[in-house]
Amino acid sequence: MDANLFALIAQTAAEAGDLSFIIEAGRTRLTYAQLDGATAAYARALTAAGAVPGDRIVVQVDKSVENILLYLGALRAGLVYVPLNTSYTPSELAYFIEDAEPAILVCDPSKIEVLASLAGPTRCLTLDGNGQGTLADAVAAITPRPFETVARLADDLAAILYTSGTTGRSKGAMLSHGNLSSNALVLKDYWRWRKGDVLIHALPIYHVHGLFVALHGALLNGSTILFHRKFDADAVLADFAHATVLMGVPTFYVRLAAHAGLTRDACAGMRLFISGSAPLLEATFEEFAEKSGHRILERYGMTEAGMITSNPYDGDRIPGTVGYPLPGVSAWVCDDRGAELPRGAPGVLEIKGPNLFKGYWRNPEKTAEEMRADGYFITGDVATMTEDGRVSIVGRAKDLIIAGGLNIYPKEIELAIDAVPGVGESAVIGVPHPDLGEGVIAVATRAARSTIDEGEVFRAIAGTLARFKQPRRILFVEALPRNQMGKVQKAALRETYKDVLR
Repeated sequence: MDANLFALIAQTAAEAGDLSFIIEAGRTRLTYAQLDGATAAYARALTAAGAVPGDRIVVQVDKSVENILLYLGALRAGLVYVPLNTSYTPSELAYFIEDAEPAILVCDPSKIEVLASLAGPTRCLTLDGNGQGTLADAVAAITPRPFETVARLADDLAAILYTSGTTGRSKGAMLSHGNLSSNALVLKDYWRWRKGDVLIHALPIYHVHGLFVALHGALLNGSTILFHRKFDADAVLADFAHATVLMGVPTFYVRLAAHAGLTRDACAGMRLFISGSAPLLEATFEEFAEKSGHRILERYGMTEAGMITSNPYDGDRIPGTVGYPLPGVSAWVCDDRGAELPRGAPGVLEIKGPNLFKGYWRNPEKTAEEMRADGYFITGDVATMTEDGRVSIVGRAKDLIIAGGLNIYPKEIELAIDAVPGVGESAVIGVPHPDLGEGVIAVATRAARSTIDEGEVFRAIAGTLARFKQPRRILFVEALPRNQMGKVQKAALRETYKDVLR
């Protein structure tokens, strides 16, 4: 049986017929009936450019409908799609090109001359514009005719997604057709996708969240997508009247909660709000619930496994938790030797399931380092698990602070500080300390119109946290540094404040 993910998508598209697949700025850009011909043209153009099944195609372009068709065309042609963050510089791209060894590099027209000099034998194309070798022109020139989707096995690669590389060189996570389809089908049932659902898509599509979770969910349900090239609170709120589902990062919900247009009436037609890619503050959860009447469903995933846990569709959606392991996923909290810890104790979350990646591209040593002999993957995320299996993410193992030989988990301190009236949000890090090795400091923002200072926060948390956990400094900033998916960049904070306690 053909396990190509596109074969699943094609079945749904045939059933959806003339229903709009993508609507952008109020105009239907593509119907489901047109999806077959459009993806066939892109698959044929990639094949004509020299790509054969199993080849990598590295893509760094702005979000567009054409970008989605390029991805689906690559799947259909049996190629391995490698999306890259649009903010990477040419010097950073040189590493990815060398590592992935793609047959084709698709980039912005303004970068093609520079990247062509780095790419060696790799064919360099642009998706649109006036660059040399424009895929859009090649697609337009192709005489419409059927394209037979290349058969794939479940273990054949569909994509390689590079991790963020905050602790060294980025690693390429190899994701198979089986990994992606199994995760998408589980989420379709778990989040109760239904006929008539309409998705607001305002996420980037070089990342698991936007490219796989959101896009695959809509495609396998035959749902219309209201397409936004970037997040704009005014535009997204306006689409609430025509949609039922929104997937976003916490920043989306912070901005929506602060918007005067967020009301229960405005959200009356919405069915589901999902948040992920970074922790959602309890204050944001509660404010959004009060104004909209909806409790955000928070879930947890990562590049190497797609979605891993989720708060339930029916039942308690508890802020500060990421819910239960998805059907088919096994998860436990372990010590550094892989032994399961008692429920409630913090440790590293380890997972296993059909969604788990095939390993790191051309990096068997790193794969072996992070994969147990029994197939469990060491996520690197520190978590706790309740008796009934509900998971809370405490932080990253690499963010663990060891002060005077004592283990300190930043999340516990952040929750205490964030609960202080007048504080916006905080990030707790360890920095060099001449006596303890590491000392705890907090970097925080103020809530609107707040003048709270360091001393007030110290007094507020004094009875909440043991003395050894309390920060030695609380530094206020206008905003915490974040990457494009909304994750606080603690490595940048550690570098900025490395001399504060010396």
